[in-house]
Amino acid sequence: MLPAGLPAHIPSPSRGVVHLGPLPIRAYALCIIVGVIVAVVVGERRFQARGGRKGAIADVATWAVPFGLVGARIYHLVTNPEIYWGGPGRSGTLGALKIWDGGLGIWGGVLFGALGAYIACRRYRLNYALVADAVAPGLPLAQAIGRWGNWFNQELYGRPTSLPWGLHIDIAHRMPGYLNSAYYQPTFLYEFIWDVGVALVVIWADRRWRFTRGRGFALYVALYTAGRGWIEALRIDDAHKFLGLRLNDWTSVLVFVAAVGYFVVMRPKDSDDDHDPDPLTSAAPTLTP
Repeated sequence: MLPAGLPAHIPSPSRGVVHLGPLPIRAYALCIIVGVIVAVVVGERRFQARGGRKGAIADVATWAVPFGLVGARIYHLVTNPEIYWGGPGRSGTLGALKIWDGGLGIWGGVLFGALGAYIACRRYRLNYALVADAVAPGLPLAQAIGRWGNWFNQELYGRPTSLPWGLHIDIAHRMPGYLNSAYYQPTFLYEFIWDVGVALVVIWADRRWRFTRGRGFALYVALYTAGRGWIEALRIDDAHKFLGLRLNDWTSVLVFVAAVGYFVVMRPKDSDDDHDPDPLTSAAPTLTP
């Protein structure tokens, strides 16, 4: 039983946007912006601790963030085209451009963000692997903060639940077939907790073993995908399925295997000194020694 005075469920915001005169301030966008700032600050401190120059991660972010946002939106549109072009009443191309209404796919964000970071590292002559390891804990923290945008938008929640921490969803935001259910699994909160845990584990493991060659980044990816798999299984929003699993589950499995394989293959050998090249002069083109 909950203590007196505490709500028996998690409430949802009545709205996700406020207006300052004619200017709309959207909570979803603010969550993304705050997440990016946190990731850059964490990455900067870690990169400088490894001998990198001040401001390098901010330089990389100016390329990686726009690429990541575009990639995340493209992944969402490619995997959910019926939301926008599925027939009469759909929002069409205009709705597809409204990124502030939600709809970002993490896999496209990571892939395109990595491409943007690669271009930046080539441009500023930075070691790509060293940058990847530096930003590894900051990225799940950014994702954790970004998930609160789903809370404000009342989207991407799980199946109905009677648990005391069930998330209340207004009827206007309920999925078809669930209009009579008021409380749902708060998957945004589960992923927030998991992502923060991933960041802490990566920081601890890196201090313990001092990862190089992009292995810290690979550990982050492997841990994130492991948690994303079970969280994805709770969700009830429409998704394409193959052999009983949602598309994002299959993507998580494939990316997890790739990350674990990279982490194992790139482990230092006895003959290796396990040090990255000078981050100020090396423009490593790939995540290889």
